[in-house]
Amino acid sequence: MNLEQRKRWNENHKQLTGLIFAVDKHAQAIELFLNQHALLHSSPMSPSGVTTLEDHLLDQMAEHVFRTYPVKVPGTKNSIAWHLWHITRIEDMTMNVLLNDENQIFEIGDWKDKLQVNYIHTGNGMTEEEVADLSLNINYSALLAYRFEVGRRTREIVASMLPGQFNQKVDPTRIKKLGDHGAVKQGESWLLDYWGSKRLGGLILMPATRHLFLHLNKALRIKEKLQKKP
Repeated sequence: MNLEQRKRWNENHKQLTGLIFAVDKHAQAIELFLNQHALLHSSPMSPSGVTTLEDHLLDQMAEHVFRTYPVKVPGTKNSIAWHLWHITRIEDMTMNVLLNDENQIFEIGDWKDKLQVNYIHTGNGMTEEEVADLSLNINYSALLAYRFEVGRRTREIVASMLPGQFNQKVDPTRIKKLGDHGAVKQGESWLLDYWGSKRLGGLILMPATRHLFLHLNKALRIKEKLQKKP
């Protein structure tokens, strides 16, 4: 996904913002979402054959680059490991619980043990010691597999939504469910409040698309700095 493709992604996201709440544009909004979302996960997730932003990030990425913490790039000091964990946990929570009233993929797939982490929350508010621990110990292959499962399920959920559903407010009982299941670290309840203020279409526009795009770009800047040829 080159610079021109990223510019086009931003333009299409603006178009999606204008379509998502229009009931008569529901099918068009879903099609555009699926195209946008596909570019933020690995290319095997969709049949387009286009090199995605995640493909670009993972291509020939050294493991030490994935785990290095802290880093010094604009907008972050967190590791690539943390960024991938963070966006995947949030996509899992918002799409499966808040949109679809299901359990998280993380919970039903024994992913805590597979990922070899001691954390179940989004990663917001982690201490430096916790980010360092996650960055060092998370299972790289399991994280990519978890991302794939989360992304695949997101596409199924959004594709099955009916006209008008994007305009529905987030159900407060689903927010409570996330809180009860430790979705956010103590002191980070603002994130639940933020999600609770949204319509379902708003979650499509941020956690499921824009949020991934922003963090993958940060991760790519980390990779480019750490693997920069002398």
